[in-house]
Amino acid sequence: MSHMRFLADMGVAQSVVKWLKSHEYDAVHLRDEGLQRLPDSEILQKAIEENRVLLTFDLDFGEIIAHSAGRNASVIVFRLHNTRAHNVMQRLETVLAESQNALEKGAIVSVEEGRHRVRYLPLQLKK
Repeated sequence: MSHMRFLADMGVAQSVVKWLKSHEYDAVHLRDEGLQRLPDSEILQKAIEENRVLLTFDLDFGEIIAHSAGRNASVIVFRLHNTRAHNVMQRLETVLAESQNALEKGAIVSVEEGRHRVRYLPLQLKK
């Protein structure tokens, strides 16, 4: 199957990680590793070092990554009104089907109820 690896932030349900594993993805949850108190910058560092796509509801991560120029990381940010695990999994399934290449290259994917937006990284920031 895919070689994509995932790291789920605290806001993401454990069942989403189980679902990814059932689809043969390598996925870990911060809670599984006892890292629920890890600061955002270190969560991001872990994702980069382990080559994992970060799954989060925390909009700050998009900002952090936008400024981590040159370091290859991908983040899927869920901006959903319905945050139930079932809905998250359905949206994630669509994103993975349609945006896998972007995530493998480095991107921030904002997932909304009816659509998702992909921003490739590094963002071309004007100096």
